[in-house]
Amino acid sequence: MTAVRGRGASPRVVVVGAGIVGCSLADELTARGWTDVTVLEQGPLPAPGGSTSHAPGLVFRTNPSKCLTEMARYTVEKFGGLRTPDGQPCFDAVGGLEVATTPARLADLHRRAGLAASWGIEGEVVGPEECRELWPLLDPDRVLGGFHTPGDGLARALPASRAQRESAAARGARFLDRTTVTGIEQRGGRVTGVLTDRGAFPADHVVSAAGFWGPVIGRMAGVDVPLLPLAHQYARTTPLAALAGAVREATRPILRHQDRDLYFREHADRIGIGSYAHRPLPVDPFTVPRYDDAPVMPSSYPFTADDFAPSWQDAEALLPALAGTRVDEGFNGVFSFTPDGMPLLGETRETRGFWLAEAVWVTHSAGVAKALAEWMTEGRPSLDVHACDLTRFEAAQRSPAYVEQRSAQQFVEVYDIVHPLQPPERPRPLRVSPFHARQSQLGAHFLEGGGWERPHWYEANAPLAAALTLPPRDAWSAAHWSPVAAAEARATRERVALYDMTPLRRLEVTGPGALGLLQRTTTNNVAKKPGAVTYTLLLDEAGGILSDLTVARLADQHFQIGANSPADLDVLLRAAPDDVRIRDITAGTCCVGVWGPLARDLVQPLTRDDLSHRGLGYFRARRTHIGEVPVTAMRLSYVGELGWELYTTADLGLRLWDTLWEAGQRHGVVAAGRSAFNSLRLEKGYRAWGDDMTSEHTPYEAGLGFAVRMDKGDFTGREALLALAARGEPARRLTALTLDDPAAVVLGKEPVYVGGRPAGYVTSAGYGYTLGRCVAYAWLPPLAPGTPVHIAWFGEKTAATVAEEPLFDPQMTHILK
Repeated sequence: MTAVRGRGASPRVVVVGAGIVGCSLADELTARGWTDVTVLEQGPLPAPGGSTSHAPGLVFRTNPSKCLTEMARYTVEKFGGLRTPDGQPCFDAVGGLEVATTPARLADLHRRAGLAASWGIEGEVVGPEECRELWPLLDPDRVLGGFHTPGDGLARALPASRAQRESAAARGARFLDRTTVTGIEQRGGRVTGVLTDRGAFPADHVVSAAGFWGPVIGRMAGVDVPLLPLAHQYARTTPLAALAGAVREATRPILRHQDRDLYFREHADRIGIGSYAHRPLPVDPFTVPRYDDAPVMPSSYPFTADDFAPSWQDAEALLPALAGTRVDEGFNGVFSFTPDGMPLLGETRETRGFWLAEAVWVTHSAGVAKALAEWMTEGRPSLDVHACDLTRFEAAQRSPAYVEQRSAQQFVEVYDIVHPLQPPERPRPLRVSPFHARQSQLGAHFLEGGGWERPHWYEANAPLAAALTLPPRDAWSAAHWSPVAAAEARATRERVALYDMTPLRRLEVTGPGALGLLQRTTTNNVAKKPGAVTYTLLLDEAGGILSDLTVARLADQHFQIGANSPADLDVLLRAAPDDVRIRDITAGTCCVGVWGPLARDLVQPLTRDDLSHRGLGYFRARRTHIGEVPVTAMRLSYVGELGWELYTTADLGLRLWDTLWEAGQRHGVVAAGRSAFNSLRLEKGYRAWGDDMTSEHTPYEAGLGFAVRMDKGDFTGREALLALAARGEPARRLTALTLDDPAAVVLGKEPVYVGGRPAGYVTSAGYGYTLGRCVAYAWLPPLAPGTPVHIAWFGEKTAATVAEEPLFDPQMTHILK
């Protein structure tokens, strides 16, 4: 998305909100030469009354999200270089300590240590004695161990805001407090200015960094901002005798007691205690009082002592020195949660020039500002932010009821041990394919993605698994898994299976300019005769992979695209000329994957058209009928076996399933789920965008150079790829690994060690039932096949070996027949 400049060298930018995000963004923008920046704040400076004004400032960088970890890392680096008016740094690296009081939490801390190693954060799991040395007030009999991160610590949000405000102002930015935004002006689908109670401010770009007021500002621009403000309890104790005489604000690490949803920090001779243990306390952003009407400040609500009482008891149990003290002051501070717990970043397509920087915590504030400033001034952030992209939520996930339920659940689970496959409990089911009733009858175990109910395995296939011998799994790798998946994978390799591919996104691109659009925006040559299917990539201007697509040319001016996320639609719509029509047809259609060596025996008798290899070759498409059902059949396979993707309209989906199911009985057909699918695609080496590659990776690094046609003409990212090629071989590659121990399993995001040192991380992994061992893909320096490596799994090193791709059927004999 190329930045749109206004008149002159520097576009006019208006930032709504002078909290830590708005001040950080103004500093980052002006440092990049965009100096015509105005920051509007409804409250007074320096403490305007939003979440920044009451933030306790704890910064724990390690996160399952690489993106959030990198943002927190930058925040620490930047704030460490800023100074308060009295010369103190705006970040105090006292360290972090997360303690475990249960075996499950201790195991999870080992997993977090693995995440830290993957993302390059210094940290280690330490024993009870070292925990006590780091925090002498801990009850040693309760603590089983801890995760210590020396570089974490305390961010001083208001001084950091002030320091960045001053540096931005020195470059030309202006900050106006006591200015309430009343409207966003627009013309021709672009923002033109901001209306306030103190006049109008012309703008080429408007950024909403309004915190929990984000939905209010968004409504003025006609933009949904799916976040929920929630109140969170924080209290300070009376002075502790054990801390008497303390001079410094804090000397001990910031402390987490996640088994009881608590965190702690020192305030000289007092302790600050934050609690997520209480019931969710939602706040309507449209009813938050103005600064002058609030009893304390708009983000500070009265402390509800009854909600805090259980947390006080848990705090005393962990820190016996609290006995004899009490809560001296407390408040319920408001901050923002989204349905998936991630920030909301990016420019809206419906209102060009209107940007969001919302649901951002102090921990990630400077990192978010850097990414957004790069995005605005250079057209892309250097960090992959797809997990924060404001386009990521489906329409079904933007209803107020959905946002409220899922965001409140994010609050409840903020310190919970959450398995990466663990589905939310409600609201479900939300989106179901036309096959849902049949899947339920077969005992489908559903997980969820994008609001869709996705079968991961079927209990009807349990008898097939009884005859298999599989190595035992530990509790973590066995969660949300079943040995039935092995039986379904085997049935796919040996007979035939039906896969529900309905949740995969489908776009329809039509019109005279359709071919030209796809040639300009994707890497491969799609200028082929109707009936051709092409695997291709969407890149950004720097050659980073935004997505991978399958493009089927159904007619001269009609293309069907298999895409990944709503962001793909957004990219194409932004680039589309007036003579191109693009529709998301996912909801009105469905798809069955029919794969296995007997797939043709099943499908051919159901149609009069020739589905032989000669009649419909690999990566070809044809409109035909399966029984009474009109379908678009695409000869594709993501499991490494013969077969088709069969598409039809949603109203005919159930008929299609039943027709295939009935005809398949004589061939031993099974319904198979995503668990088997993932195993099979890993064996074949098929990449999963968002896991295996992102905008931080190029096609050649990811092993996808075959999808790039440099001789087809210009396309987005081509110049960057030419420049990269001139530099020689990539310094890293997506690398296939197989675990040496047939019983070992990893799931993804674990660190990989080469020569005893962290060298990269696992992207996606799963047990390869055909191969009889776990397969993992990882970003690593170039390594020769056969090179030994180790993968960390809950604190233990698991041996693995670099493998040559593809691991399964390198001659393609299973597919090309």
